[in-house]
Amino acid sequence: MLNNRWSANATLVWGVAASAVLTGLVWLAGQRLQGITLLPDQGASWYYWKLPEPTVWTRLSAWLGYAGHQLALWGVIYYAQTRVRRYTSGLHRVNLVALAVNFAFILLHQAQTQVFYDGLAQDVSIFSSQGSVVLLLIVVLLMENRRRGLFAGRPAPIPGEVVDFARRYHGYLFSWAAVYTFWYHPMETSSGHLIGFFYMFLLLLQGSLFLTRAHTNRWWTLTLELLVAVHGTLVAVMNSGPGGVWPMFLFGFLGVFVLTQMHGLGLGARARWSLAACYVGAVLVVYGVRGWGSLDEVVRIPVIEYLLVGVAALLLWAGLRLARLRSTADSRG
Repeated sequence: MLNNRWSANATLVWGVAASAVLTGLVWLAGQRLQGITLLPDQGASWYYWKLPEPTVWTRLSAWLGYAGHQLALWGVIYYAQTRVRRYTSGLHRVNLVALAVNFAFILLHQAQTQVFYDGLAQDVSIFSSQGSVVLLLIVVLLMENRRRGLFAGRPAPIPGEVVDFARRYHGYLFSWAAVYTFWYHPMETSSGHLIGFFYMFLLLLQGSLFLTRAHTNRWWTLTLELLVAVHGTLVAVMNSGPGGVWPMFLFGFLGVFVLTQMHGLGLGARARWSLAACYVGAVLVVYGVRGWGSLDEVVRIPVIEYLLVGVAALLLWAGLRLARLRSTADSRG
C-alpha cells in the first residue's frame, strides 16, 4: 500500500471533481464536431450519432480502443485479486495504475472521436448499451441482498453461493458495462451525452478504487445507483419534453430506492417512513396532473429490475451447480 497520505476517500473527492472537468473538456472539444453530417433520426431503436458512411478505419479505431481499454482493466483487476486481495483505507499502487489506464483511454477516445468520430454504435444495437447499465444495476441489487435486503429490508431467498460469486467477480462485469458503454458513444456535446459521460467517468473512478474503503462506502455507492434516475429522467425530458415519459424513470428508479436501497443506510424507522411518504406524495401530485391512466408507469422499472434479479440469480445458481456436478464427475473419473 502507498503512504497514508494517498487516502482513497480524498482520491474519490478529487476524482469526482476531475470527472466534472473532463466532462467540460468533452463539451469544449466537441465544438469541432458541429460540421459532422448525420442521417435523420429514425425512431427509438435508431442511434442518431453515427456516420452515414463508416469505413474500416472508423470502425477499427473504436473497436481497438475499446478492446485495449477493456483488456487493460481486466488485467489490472486480475492482478489486484490475485496479488493484493485486501481492503485498506489508502490506495494500493494498482489503484494508481487503474486510474492512469482510465485517464489515458479517456483521452484516447476523445482523440479518436475528433479524427474518426464513430463509436461502437455503428455496429451494435442501442439496446446493448442501455442493457449493459441495467445489468450492472441488477447485479448490485443481487450483491447487496444480504446487507440491505430486496423488499423493505427483507432479503430474497438467494443462495449464499450465488451472492458470494457475484461479489467476487462483479468487477469484470462492471468494468465491461462501463467501458462498453463509454466506447459505444462518440464524445458528442448533447446534454444527454454530457450527463452520460459524467456518469461513466464516475463509474470508471469507482472501478479504479477496488480494494479500498472508498469503494464500499454505502453513501457513495448509493449515489452511483441513484444517478441513473437523474440521467434517465433528464434525458427523457430533453427528448420528449415535460409531457413525455420522464415520470417512469424518476418514480421507477426512486421506487427501487424506497423499496430496497434506502434500507442499507442505517436509517431509523421514522426516516424511512418519511422518505416513503414523500415518494407517495410526489407520485400523487404528478399523476393528479398527468392523469391516473398512466399510473402504471411507476411500477414498470421496479417490476423489470426485480424480475431480472431473480433471473440472474437463477442463471448463476444453475451455472454454479453445473460446474460443481462437472467437477465431481471429473474427480470420480
